Amino acid sequence: MNLTQALPASSQDKSLTQILDGSLGFPQAMQQVATNLWLIPASPSLAAAEKLLGTDAMYPLAFKNLVGDLRKLVDFVIFDTGPSPNSALAMAAITASDQVYIPTTPEYFAFNGLESLLDLVSRIQKNFSPKLQVGGVFLTKYAKNYRKSLHHQFVDVMQQHPNLGSYLMESTIRDNVAVAEAQVNQQSLYEWAPQSAALQDYEALTQEILRKK
Repeated sequence: MNLTQALPASSQDKSLTQILDGSLGFPQAMQQVATNLWLIPASPSLAAAEKLLGTDAMYPLAFKNLVGDLRKLVDFVIFDTGPSPNSALAMAAITASDQVYIPTTPEYFAFNGLESLLDLVSRIQKNFSPKLQVGGVFLTKYAKNYRKSLHHQFVDVMQQHPNLGSYLMESTIRDNVAVAEAQVNQQSLYEWAPQSAALQDYEALTQEILRKK
């Protein structure tokens, strides 16, 4: 529910849980939360709904068969999921996507988790969605001029990795308190900190993603 909690308040009566139980379609659950931005919120009941989803043999296709209705209404559909490769929701979201963008930090445990997630994407490509692509991997809480030598060492390892290196994006997101402040205040960086380094970085990342389309 992190994204839902960071955005302006939305009704919990129409949420991703109702998508999973079949009582609503994606268009019916959409709620406008800002100009040109609609949300299908997560609710506390989603954890139980995910466990039930995982018992369905065809759960990876739970969103793929429905997302076509959204493509007629909006320019971009963004699934924001947890990073666990064991998550039924994450697998369903990745299967329904055209491209996967993965944020990570240049740290040991994040690196190990990243390899597991890329393996999951590979399996989804093979079994469910051959046109799925890894759009890129971008680093958060990092900049080339940071003085943490260990971080730079992990970035070097990532760049030289035979599978991962080609996915690393140019844009990186610097550590910036404005992000956490904006989330707590349920505002965008444009509203909360329009001059912040974080906004500059996320704008650069957005442009890099759009160039890949």
